[in-house]
Amino acid sequence: MGCGWSEVKRIPYCVFRKVKRDTQYETRNTIKMQIVTKLDDLRKFRTSLTGTFGLVPTMGYLHDGHISLVKRAKEENDHVGVSIFVNPTQFGPNEDLSRYPRSLDRDLQLLSSAGADVVWTPTPEMVYPQNFQTHINVENVSQPLEGKHRPGHFRGVATVVAKLFNAFTPDRVYFGQKDAQQVVVIKQMARDLNFPLEIIVCPTLREADGLAMSSRNTYLNVEERKAATVLYRALTAAKESFTKGERDAETLRAIMSSAIAKESLAREEYVSAADPDTLAELNLIQNGVLLSMAARIGKTRLIDNFILP
Repeated sequence: MGCGWSEVKRIPYCVFRKVKRDTQYETRNTIKMQIVTKLDDLRKFRTSLTGTFGLVPTMGYLHDGHISLVKRAKEENDHVGVSIFVNPTQFGPNEDLSRYPRSLDRDLQLLSSAGADVVWTPTPEMVYPQNFQTHINVENVSQPLEGKHRPGHFRGVATVVAKLFNAFTPDRVYFGQKDAQQVVVIKQMARDLNFPLEIIVCPTLREADGLAMSSRNTYLNVEERKAATVLYRALTAAKESFTKGERDAETLRAIMSSAIAKESLAREEYVSAADPDTLAELNLIQNGVLLSMAARIGKTRLIDNFILP
C-alpha cells in the first residue's frame, strides 16, 4: 500500500519500508496518513482520491476544538485534509507571530488518531514565494470588529484561505464559530470568487468553565486563566437579558462591558451586538444578533461570541 510522495514523514505507530523508487514508500500498517510539504506532492495525492473531500484549515497547536472539526469532516466526507500553517500575513507587526505556539509532532499524532488522510505543512516561502504580489481584500465585512483592531488581518486570512482552497480543491471546508467574523469574511470571499465548495460552521467548543478553546489560552498564567472566563460570563449575561425579552442592542453591549469591567485583569477592546451576516452594529434587534467581544487578559488577547437566538 503506497504512502506515495517524497515529503512523507514517519509517524511513530506506522512502520515504513522504503522501496526502490525514491519518491514512494510502502507501509505494512493499514493505518496511513500522508504528511506533505510540497504543493506538487499535495496535488498528486489529491488527484489520486475519489469521492468527497473535506478540509480543515489550522495554524497548528491543535486542541479539542480543531479535532472536533476533523472528526465531523471525516463523518461527512470520504477523505479529509488538514493544513498546518502559521500564516505570517495575518499577524500585525506587534502581534504574536514569533511566539505563537507550535507542536508539529503532537499535532500529527492527534490528526492521525482523528482520521485525517493528508496533512499539508508548507513553509512560508512555499506559500508566498519570492515576488508574490497578489492579495485578496474582502471589503465591507472585514472592516469592523477584528478588522478595525487588527488592520490587514483579514487580507492575510482571505489570501491564504483562497490558496488553501486551490491547493486542496475540497468539497466542504470546516471552521469553528469562535472566529465568527472570519467565517463571514470567508463565506463572502467564496461567494464572490465562485469557489465550488460548501463552508460548514461548527459550534465553539468550551472548557468546563465556559472558556472558549483556543491555542492562545496556553499564554495564560493561573490567575489569568481564571479571569479569562469573564468573556463567557459577559456573553452569558447578555444572552440571559436577550432571553428575557431585551431587544435594545446598546443595552446588551452595556451589559457585556459592565461584566468585563468587573474583572481586574481584563481590558476590553470591543463589545458588539451586530447583524450576523453583515456585521453592522444593530440598534433594535428584530431577528438574530451576533454578540461578540475581544479583551486582553494580561497580555493575551482573546475573542468570543454567541449567535442568538
